[in-house]
Amino acid sequence: MGRRTRWAAAFVAAGLLACTAPAVGAQAASSTQRIDLKVLVVDDGGPSVAAIVNELDLTGTPYTRVSLNDASRPVINAAFLSGTDAYGRAEARYQAVVLPNNDPFPAGSAEMTALQGYEAQFGVRQVDAYTYAQPAVGLNWAANPGYIGALDGMQGSVTAAGLGGSFRYLKGGVPFEDNDPNVTESYGYLATPLATQATGASFTPLATMPIPNGGGAQGVLAGEYDHSGVSELVLTFAYNQYQQQYRLLARGIVDWMTQGIHLGYDRNYFAMHIDDVFLPDDRWSSTAKCTPGDAASACQGTPAASEIRMTPADVSYAQQWEQAHNFTFDLLFNGGGSDDATQNGTVDDPLTDSLLQNKASFRWVDHTYDHPFLGCVQNTTTVPWSCTTDASGNTQWVDQQTIQQAISNNVSWAAQHGLSIDSSELVTGEHSGLKTLPQQSVDNPNLAAALAADGVKWTGSDHSREPDQRAVGSSTLTVPRFPMNVYYNAGTVADEVDEYNWLYTATSQGGSGICTANPATTTCLPAPLDESTGYSSYIVPLESRIDMGHILGDNPDPHYAHQSNLSEDRILYPVLDSLFATYAQLMAADTPMVNLRESAIGAELQQRATWQSAVSAGRVTAYRVGNAVTVQAPAGVQVPVTMPNGTVQPGLLGLGATPAGTAYAGELSGWLRPKLLQSAVTLTLNAAGTPAAAPKTAPTTASPQAPAPAPVKPFLPAAVAHQVPLTTTGVARLPHGRK
Repeated sequence: MGRRTRWAAAFVAAGLLACTAPAVGAQAASSTQRIDLKVLVVDDGGPSVAAIVNELDLTGTPYTRVSLNDASRPVINAAFLSGTDAYGRAEARYQAVVLPNNDPFPAGSAEMTALQGYEAQFGVRQVDAYTYAQPAVGLNWAANPGYIGALDGMQGSVTAAGLGGSFRYLKGGVPFEDNDPNVTESYGYLATPLATQATGASFTPLATMPIPNGGGAQGVLAGEYDHSGVSELVLTFAYNQYQQQYRLLARGIVDWMTQGIHLGYDRNYFAMHIDDVFLPDDRWSSTAKCTPGDAASACQGTPAASEIRMTPADVSYAQQWEQAHNFTFDLLFNGGGSDDATQNGTVDDPLTDSLLQNKASFRWVDHTYDHPFLGCVQNTTTVPWSCTTDASGNTQWVDQQTIQQAISNNVSWAAQHGLSIDSSELVTGEHSGLKTLPQQSVDNPNLAAALAADGVKWTGSDHSREPDQRAVGSSTLTVPRFPMNVYYNAGTVADEVDEYNWLYTATSQGGSGICTANPATTTCLPAPLDESTGYSSYIVPLESRIDMGHILGDNPDPHYAHQSNLSEDRILYPVLDSLFATYAQLMAADTPMVNLRESAIGAELQQRATWQSAVSAGRVTAYRVGNAVTVQAPAGVQVPVTMPNGTVQPGLLGLGATPAGTAYAGELSGWLRPKLLQSAVTLTLNAAGTPAAAPKTAPTTASPQAPAPAPVKPFLPAAVAHQVPLTTTGVARLPHGRK
C-alpha cells in the first residue's frame, strides 16, 4: 500500500505543569504570615535562567519575570517583594527567587540588600542559576584542587544529601552529554566547599563531579549554601533547557526552591504507538533510492519490492517485550488489512489469528479501516503530490461521508472481532485531513463535521508539524505525536541505514543532498554510516537520546513507529531497549515512566492549557499560611499541585480528607478540584509526613585555598550560549515516512 513521507522538525518542548514535594528540611511557615505560591525570576537573558523558566512553564508553576535588560522594569525593593494582606498578615509575594548568579546587581545594590532581607524574613530560598566557584557562595576558588573548563562527557553524581532531599527521584548518576567533539556543550567550575565557613554558615554539596587531576576530590556542581538566614542553591555549571544533565536536575531545582510545596504537576511520560497494524508497509529500494508503491515518492514505474508485514512470531516477541518492561504498546489498527489478508474471512491469516488471540495484551486505537488519505483529493502524477483542483482552481476535498466511513467501518470491525477500543480516539492515516504543508494549508473543511458525527474527541497529529494541541471544529482536539527516525519502509537494519544515509549525506557522498540544501534545519553526516554497524552505533543512541529528552521534559505526547519496525529485524526494539535501560539507570524506582493511552494524553494536554490560560489571565490565587495551602481558580479549572507526603485535602468542616494527589517521585502530586460545597482547593500539610532534614555533609577540603587572582563573572562559551536543539540532539528529523 502506498504511504507518504513527511518532514519532522527539531525537538520543541510542550508547555505543561510540574510538581514536587517539600524539600527535606523545608522551613515551616509562620501561622502569622502568608507566602504566595509564585516564583520571582530575575532574568539576565542567559540560557541558564531561560532553562529554569522553561521548567516552570512546562510544569505550570506560576512566576513573575523581571528582565535586567529592561530599562522600565520594576525596582526590586521591600514594597515590591512583600506587603500586608486583607487579614493584616505579612505577605510574601514570592515563595522563591531565581537569580542569574549570586549577585547580578551592581556592587552595593539596594536591590540585592532588599532581596536578602526578604529571603531571611520569610524563609524564601534563592537559586543562583549559574555562578563561578568563590568564597562568596561558600566554595573555594576552582584551583588546587579545582577545575575550570568543559565538562562534556564527564560523570556527575547526586550526593547522599541530594538523594535524601530534592533530588530523591534520581538513582544518583548525572552524566554530562558530549554530542559533538568539536563543540563545547557544557562549561563549569569545579571546586570544594570552604573548610572554614563564615560564622553560622554551612555548605551542603547536592551534586558533585570528580575534579580532574584533583586527587579524588569532588567538585561541586550544585550545593546549598546557608548563611545569614538565607539559603542559596549554587549551580556552578552552564546549561540550557535541552541538555540531559539539566533535564535530570530540573525537577529537583524547582523542588528545592519551593521547599516542595508548589503549584504544578510533573510526570515522565512515554507512550509508543505502532501504526498500520494488520496492514503491510512498502519497502525502501536501496537501488532506486525511493519507495516503490508510495504514491508520494519518485518511484513511479519502479517494480514494487515485497511488502513488510508482521508475523505471529513478531506478536509473541512484542508480548514478551511488554512483560519484561512492564509496558503496553498502543496498536493503531486498520481492519481492512485483515480483511484483505483473509479475503473477508474466506482464508486463514496467521497474523490476524495471533493478534486476536492475544488482543488483551495491547491497547487498540482506530487508525481508519483501510488507511485512506482524508485531506484534499491527491494528484499523484506530480512529485511531490499536489491537491487536485477543479476548472476554477478550487481545491477538491475528500467528502464527509468518506471520512466517516473510514472511521466507523474500523470501529465496527473492532466490535465484530472483540477488540476493546475507545471510540473517542482516532489517528487518521498520515494524520490526513489535518493541514499538511506545503500542499494543504488548511484542514479538510469536511473533517470537523465527520469527527463530530463519529464521536471522535481526540485525533492524532504530527508533532513535527504542529507541536501544540489545537481544536478541530467544536468537539475534537488534537494529540500531537512524535515521529521516530525508524522508518515505516524499513524492516531490516540494512534498509534503515541505507535510507538514513540517503537522507543525511551530501550528493558527493551518494546522498540526496537534502541536508546540504537545508543547513538551517538539517545536519549532514560527516560520512555515510556503515551498513552493518551504523544503526547500533549511531542511529539507536541518537534516537534514544532524543526520546529521553521528551520524557524528561514532562511531555506526554506519544511517539510513533510502524508495524514494519516490529517485523523482520525488529529494528524498533534496540531503540526502546536503549531508552528503557538508560531510564532505569538514572531514575529511582518510585519515578517510573507513565504510559497513558491517547484519550488520557489528550485530556492531560487540555487540562494544562486550561490551567495555563487561567494563570496567564491572573485568575489564580494561591498561598500558604502555616500548614494550610489555599488555591482559588475559576470554576471548572482543575488545579495541579505538588505536596509532601501526608498532605491531605479535607472536605467541609475538615471531614472526608483525601490525599493531595498520588505518589510519584517521593511526593504527592495531581490535579485537584474543590471539595463539595467548597470554592477553593484547600490542603493541610502533615508535618509528620515531611521527611526529616538530611544530614549535612562535611566539606572535603582540608584547608581554605588562597584566592585566585582577579576572578571574573561566569564565562559562557558562545557555543553554549547559542546552543539550539540541533546541537544537543544531533541531526534534525528529515522525511520520516508514512504518518
